[in-house]
Amino acid sequence: MTRKPELSFWQIWNMCFGFLGIQFGFALQNANVSRIFQTLGANVDDIPILWVAAPLTGLIVQPIIGHYSDRTWNRFGRRRPYFLAGALLATLALLAMPNSPALWVAAGVLWIMDASFNVSMEPFRAFVGDQLPVRQRPLGFSMQSVFIGVGAVVASLMPWLLAKVGVSNVAPEGAIPDTVKYAFYAGGAVLLGTVLWTVLSTREYPPEQLRDFDDASEQPAADATRAWLPGLLLLAAAALVLLAIRHFALEKELYVLVGGLAVFGGLFAWLAFTRSAGMLRQVMGDLYNMPDAMRRLAVVQFFSWFALFAMWIYTTPAVTAVQFGSSDPHSVAYNTGANWVGVLMGAYNGFAALAAIAIPLLVRRIGLRWSHLINLWLGGAGLLSFLFIRDPDYLLVSMVGVGFAWASILSLPYAMLSDNLPAQKMGVYMGIFNFFIVIPQLMAASVLGLLLRLCFHDQPIYALALGGASLFVAGLFTLRVHEPLGDVPVTAAVAGNHR
Repeated sequence: MTRKPELSFWQIWNMCFGFLGIQFGFALQNANVSRIFQTLGANVDDIPILWVAAPLTGLIVQPIIGHYSDRTWNRFGRRRPYFLAGALLATLALLAMPNSPALWVAAGVLWIMDASFNVSMEPFRAFVGDQLPVRQRPLGFSMQSVFIGVGAVVASLMPWLLAKVGVSNVAPEGAIPDTVKYAFYAGGAVLLGTVLWTVLSTREYPPEQLRDFDDASEQPAADATRAWLPGLLLLAAAALVLLAIRHFALEKELYVLVGGLAVFGGLFAWLAFTRSAGMLRQVMGDLYNMPDAMRRLAVVQFFSWFALFAMWIYTTPAVTAVQFGSSDPHSVAYNTGANWVGVLMGAYNGFAALAAIAIPLLVRRIGLRWSHLINLWLGGAGLLSFLFIRDPDYLLVSMVGVGFAWASILSLPYAMLSDNLPAQKMGVYMGIFNFFIVIPQLMAASVLGLLLRLCFHDQPIYALALGGASLFVAGLFTLRVHEPLGDVPVTAAVAGNHR
């Protein structure tokens, strides 16, 4: 057999079902961790630096897991051992987070939790590339988006629903409400259960069979002799930012930006001269020589995920302050507003699940690029509307646009990219693609606090406005991306037309 057979609907369902649990855990983290930090004593302007652990962990973990999962084969499979190990660790972290006795403990648990999520999540993207023929890959990514939406809806609503059935939504100073605790306990059970379902109900092709398939193209050897140039530019940028911090007494969060620029600058400079054949050399070489389509998509991803991270960090302090009129995490108004943010997070994920069904129809009419642009602009309009809406109920309308943007971000960039990745390096390139999700999040954590202080009088609502503007910019850069060859059958596959 030299061509991958197409899988049935239920086989693809089983492959993607574990994403339901992973997103359940992510949604609990996104909707409640800022609340937990504030409850344990964090100031609003300290929240971004506390969140740095999450994207930094993904930056390190995902390419490493991708690299090693490309080379793994044992009786448990290729990607599935990583699904299971990550799910076990993430479950333990979900149980620990709402019981953190101090702020520094919660920050450490967030680091462990996000690392565990990434260990499970990164191989799921490569799993689609391994198991599905090219024509069905976008269908796999689309189904992942549906599960992401469903899992996130239920998880985001959990504290609000628990409060509705009588579980206490307030707690003594420094303690986490029972609504949040029980939501995290449920998240651990769902995460472990769904990932086990995927592990036990799927099988994988052995490496020699993957090499025989006609889409397993060889990749030319990486030439990185000129990598010193971007390395030198990044090191110079790090030095300039460091001088600016010292001269103008800027926020400490900017040291994260300095560190990131310096590390990548040093690695690129090292890459140009090293003769090593180890994991780090191979990952950095693949990063330097990534396909042109990935380079163009990197800019789109940067502005898209900058906006998302701004939303995840600042929606709770923004909505509780503006629409509910309280910044005191121990007040009834604040906790009512924080629960409503959970509803909003669930709403945009619910709309995303519906959008994941509707977007393929749009793609068939106007193509991948214009569809992604429209969806990103809908999300930008949704975030900008937070500036003008005062009735929190109407924020649900804003979440419609955010939901379309979210569903599109989770699927269409992968559809545009999938035909350009060498099959034998599917895992590592999916991990490298995560750089352009993580780097903008680190940037947001580094500079948003400074921007709010200098330009917006520390009002978190304007972080959401910046996120909306960023989505408009991302939409424009989408037009620079060339759609993959064979787009007609790809979009037909997304729409579910199996021949």
